[in-house]
Amino acid sequence: MINQRKIALDALIAVGENYGFSNIVLNNALQSNGVSNEDKPFITALFYGVLDRRMTVDYCISRFLKKPLEKMAPVTLNALRLAVFQLLFMDRVPQSAAVNESVNLVKNSKERYNAAFTNAVLRSFLRNKPELPGDNSVSSLKIRYSCPEWIIESFINDYGTDETVVLLEHFLSVPKITVRVNTSAISETDFISALSGRGINVSRAELGGCVILDAGTDTQSLEEYKNGLFHVQDIPSQTAVKMLDIKTGDRVLDMCASPGGKSFTAAQYALCGQVVSCDIHENRVKLISDGAARLKLSNVTALVRDSRVFDETLGKFDKIICDAPCSGLGVIRRKPEIKYKKDIDFSLLQKTQREILNNAVNYLKDNGALLYSTCTLRRGENEETVDTFLESHSGFEKTFEHTFLPSTDSTDGFYCAVIKRR
Repeated sequence: MINQRKIALDALIAVGENYGFSNIVLNNALQSNGVSNEDKPFITALFYGVLDRRMTVDYCISRFLKKPLEKMAPVTLNALRLAVFQLLFMDRVPQSAAVNESVNLVKNSKERYNAAFTNAVLRSFLRNKPELPGDNSVSSLKIRYSCPEWIIESFINDYGTDETVVLLEHFLSVPKITVRVNTSAISETDFISALSGRGINVSRAELGGCVILDAGTDTQSLEEYKNGLFHVQDIPSQTAVKMLDIKTGDRVLDMCASPGGKSFTAAQYALCGQVVSCDIHENRVKLISDGAARLKLSNVTALVRDSRVFDETLGKFDKIICDAPCSGLGVIRRKPEIKYKKDIDFSLLQKTQREILNNAVNYLKDNGALLYSTCTLRRGENEETVDTFLESHSGFEKTFEHTFLPSTDSTDGFYCAVIKRR
């Protein structure tokens, strides 16, 4: 019998030590331990719950410590985090189970000398739970919504305090899964019927070809996934590709394509056309190739290329997708580890974005169109980047622009703009 909390604990330590992507770390942990479908939801809830609420949890733990959390041993610290998260946010877990299981995690580790300490901290917490600050100062929002001050300040500068609070609340919600039906292989109606016929909750989104599944659905275990009938892609991302207005027979360049979602959707629009998908890392190019093969999209070609450097051998394209590397501050609820990065150089990031956008137009045909998009909400990476480009490039016009906000679009944060060459 597996120890659910032990698997969550090990995954939390792995993310913290290696700054790993949460979804990859968790998937590896679930697979390597042979976790059943019955056990996955609780482990996932623990793992992402602690990542989502870590600053709030750490604030509560620190009330009962004499030394900084940073000096605590990893098993002890993360066992405390697991317990306090359950005690604060998982009403269905008995208090005794939350406490005793975390104490046992420490007792059965190399840090067994901290078992009594762990028990004492948790008992003290139960006797006197700290109150969270209720005002909207940056320091209070950090504790209440478990988000670093630099992100909060960035949002307040761009959107104001009220919208920032909405964003912070959104980041703590559990996202549903949206997928793009492979309409070259199955109709949307038949796809929905197949899943609902097996008792899978599925609903149709307003965007054609887009379907919504319950949070926690193990998409890769579905036979439709194995048969290449869909790929996972958020609604704003699908919408952005649609706004590029790709026609049958178009030649499309996806400059920063991995893991390939936009390329795959573009390929369905282009049909007999060609999609050239590029990424600077060979292993990520393989992800694109493997995804296209699974979806049986023979019109996708994946290449290793640096999107900042012009390669005339690629030729010209009718449409270009420029999904630039970004800070990711629109998708924190899907990638909560973003909140704990401390080394983001925004000036360098924005320089890279502008270099990629400036290079992109070298591939664009006359009357062609280019999509610039990011999964961040920072105006410096979005509107300002596009406006700077237009100021320095005559002969181009912005024909569409939209920032997806949770308060108005009920989606993750996302920005996209379509630029057309006149």
